[in-house]
Amino acid sequence: MSGGGTGNLARLHGRGNFGIKCGLENIRTLLMGLGRPDDGYPVVLIAGTNGKGSTGAFLAHMLQAAGLVVGWTTSPHLTDVRERIWIDGQPIGEGALELLLGEAFEAEARAGIQATYFELMITAALLAFRMTGVEVALLEVGMGGRWDATNATDPLLTVLTTVGLDHQQYLGDTREAIAREKLCTARAGRPLVLGPALDPAWVRSLLPCEAVLRPASRLGPAEVRWDHSGLGGRRVGLPGLHQLDNLATAFEAAHCLRELGFPLPLDRLWEGVVATHWPGRLWQVPGLEAVWMDGAHNPEGARALAEHALACRVRPHLFFGAMGDKDLAGVASELKRMEPLSVTFVWGDAERYATAERLGAAWGLPAQVLDLREAAALLRQPGQGPRLVTGSLYLLGDLLGTLGIRPF
Repeated sequence: MSGGGTGNLARLHGRGNFGIKCGLENIRTLLMGLGRPDDGYPVVLIAGTNGKGSTGAFLAHMLQAAGLVVGWTTSPHLTDVRERIWIDGQPIGEGALELLLGEAFEAEARAGIQATYFELMITAALLAFRMTGVEVALLEVGMGGRWDATNATDPLLTVLTTVGLDHQQYLGDTREAIAREKLCTARAGRPLVLGPALDPAWVRSLLPCEAVLRPASRLGPAEVRWDHSGLGGRRVGLPGLHQLDNLATAFEAAHCLRELGFPLPLDRLWEGVVATHWPGRLWQVPGLEAVWMDGAHNPEGARALAEHALACRVRPHLFFGAMGDKDLAGVASELKRMEPLSVTFVWGDAERYATAERLGAAWGLPAQVLDLREAAALLRQPGQGPRLVTGSLYLLGDLLGTLGIRPF
């Protein structure tokens, strides 16, 4: 997963991509020093353990199809840092990002602070949205919510997709503790859209404010295939049974925006659903025969992936690699349910990857691990049946870079 470049992009990459810092002082200082760019447009925050990116993708495409100019920031990226900032359906240009990062670095220097990689990217995104005159900005919360840089904004609407066990070293060891961190993105008196899997009474008991709960209802029966899902005779742009819950969440958010005065004709919203495209989520890799990639990296995500494979009666050859701080045994236990024809371990291009010994112990298999070039060579071979790469979005990005494939 690349992220370097020249000038300000190189300076950004030097800050590193990982970690969390408790406190919103830095991001607030940056935004104040730049004239609060986020005051120029309505903001929607999208939080949750799983489903944030897919829900954001559905909602962004739906709003764009309805005629709105949409800004969207998401993380992490697969092969290019520009993927983190979208304006009206296109990633930000390299020259524009270089310029806006320069403004963020100048504000940082004036204030005498040192911001994180994520804080600088969120600042650049909010500046980009002001510069291009977006009519609504969708901000994907990076981790948790309480101390996430996106939470320095004042959202018109908040979305909470799911709550599961992930990033426990930062957010807590229970679903309740993690939910409390994520629910800090809600605002009193404003809508809080809940994914269909969340119990409104449970959420209410944990809310730090009196937000207006808007539970999303599960969608009806679907025609499910490995490559996409169908609903009521309509194609859903993102495949997978679990994507129907993300779609329901996005629809509820759109209904909230309609009630708040946004012109969103239902038929146009469906055009956006069909057109939704989001690589790395049960995504068929272009140019490679029967190779699919999915960024499932925790037990809940792995369970959704396995359930879809079982529903479609697909047994893939699995290529797996993950970060060392993840619940490897929990992820492996869920993925084993799909009874993969084989499991190949892959090491990516970062020290955070789990060691061969930990991968082998989690899966109960010999700890032989391929490097990126070896794995890419296997994926290029035709006639091998369905192959699924999973375990980390970072692994997907590293392999795409090795294969020379750009996802957008």
